[in-house]
Amino acid sequence: MSDSSPVRHLAIAYPVRRRTLLLGTTASTALAACGGLPPAADIALDEPQRLRAVNRLGWGATQAQLAQVERLGWGRYVERQLKADPDAPLPAPIQARVDALGISQGEVATRVWAAESLRRRGDKDATEEERVAARKAYQEALGLAARETGERQLLRELYSEQQLLEHVAWFWFNHFNVHQAKRDIRLLLADYQDRALRPHALGSFRAMLGAVARHPAMLRYLDNDQNAARGLNENYARELLELHTMGVDGGYTQRDVQELARVLTGFGVRIDPEPAKVAPRFEKLYRRDGLFEFHPARHDFGDKQVLGHMIKGRGAEELDEVLDLLTAQPATARFVSRKLAVFFLSDQPPPDVVDAMSTAFHRTKGDIRATLRPMFDSPHFASAETPKFKDPHHYVLSSLRAGFEQRELQNAQPLQNWLRRLGQGLYDKQTPDGYPMTADAWNSPGQMTQRFEIARQMGGGAAALFRPEGTTIPVPLPDLKALRARTEPMLGQTTRGALAQATSPQQWLTLLLSSPDFMYR
Repeated sequence: MSDSSPVRHLAIAYPVRRRTLLLGTTASTALAACGGLPPAADIALDEPQRLRAVNRLGWGATQAQLAQVERLGWGRYVERQLKADPDAPLPAPIQARVDALGISQGEVATRVWAAESLRRRGDKDATEEERVAARKAYQEALGLAARETGERQLLRELYSEQQLLEHVAWFWFNHFNVHQAKRDIRLLLADYQDRALRPHALGSFRAMLGAVARHPAMLRYLDNDQNAARGLNENYARELLELHTMGVDGGYTQRDVQELARVLTGFGVRIDPEPAKVAPRFEKLYRRDGLFEFHPARHDFGDKQVLGHMIKGRGAEELDEVLDLLTAQPATARFVSRKLAVFFLSDQPPPDVVDAMSTAFHRTKGDIRATLRPMFDSPHFASAETPKFKDPHHYVLSSLRAGFEQRELQNAQPLQNWLRRLGQGLYDKQTPDGYPMTADAWNSPGQMTQRFEIARQMGGGAAALFRPEGTTIPVPLPDLKALRARTEPMLGQTTRGALAQATSPQQWLTLLLSSPDFMYR
């Protein structure tokens, strides 16, 4: 590589571990950082602020999105995003592809039972050849369900106008993480997203907490379907306190974990379509909703004490009482609010923003819209003084939304492979804490090398993404005029100098996506 190479100039522009953002800082951003701007409803954002705010609210700014913010104003745009409808269709060609997926057909219980039947045949069929064929078919069903769920998620994130909804839906999945490789969870992922998370992603935290607690994906993942009065399993109870609500320093004790595990006894999963056998004395207490069941014969009916509160032993209703209690804890308000602020805004979010969010969460009993609004209203949200390094998911999606805004993704598998190579594969985090959201997890030299290679492929047109799998249909290169016009004036001097040496649009895009500037949002 010659000393005059633009790529070398960008390499010198790192280290990426620095805390300063190279996107241009103006007098108004300095004013914003000092708290000198009014709430979002009255803020007139300049161009760099608008780009930062839109990049932080969703999966990366597009020209259409920026134009909408300019037309509506930041406050009105945010209010529209906060009122997103989880059932709203995507653009027609994209929605048609989602509707054609196998995960969009019929009920999840039917699909899971069909796959489970294959698994059982793999254990019981008469010949070894039949058993091998059944096991293979079962694994293929699991793999297809996970791939389709990933494709649907990426299509939503790339093409939905409801960027805040899609952004925060990823956050909540990561917050209530499950790992696809455990048991039959791959078959449950799509339903977990659509029934437990998305309906509440901008609504009630308490409602979402209850939906997660009764979803087979979570009950399978944290082994609560094995939790019974005669054999206590504390896995879900511990993570419900430590990761989902109060946080590790929230003030609960090991006794609280044990007592919550007792509350959770009997909450499990039933795949078989035929009714469960229930003793007459338990019939009125038995609950079933799809694949979820509460079986009173497995429940500990003794009284419990959680966080100093007496929980009268009476069945499934005990859990609702405890979830109300957990949502009302100041520790939960603080933990969830700070985690949201880290995700959207900064690895070290301004304390006044977190305080305002925590107050809103506590006052509204976990209303997520109310919790987010102080952050979006804060001048910090558009300020260059609160840089946020992109994790792999943000990096890849923002690259595609910036460089290929008018292109329709035809093959999601290479995109899923990129995310896996970067260490953030969809549904691949084995531990319940989810993927880390701070720069130190994602800014290593090895990570940057992988990103530069992906930037090179995107700069070359990323043809594999935009033609059907297995075909060699020519794919035209993207038109970068609008991206160049809006981006170049806001880049750091070193990056502008490197881009000026680009000899083709393809090299220009490669250099932009490799630049330190583009690694931040």
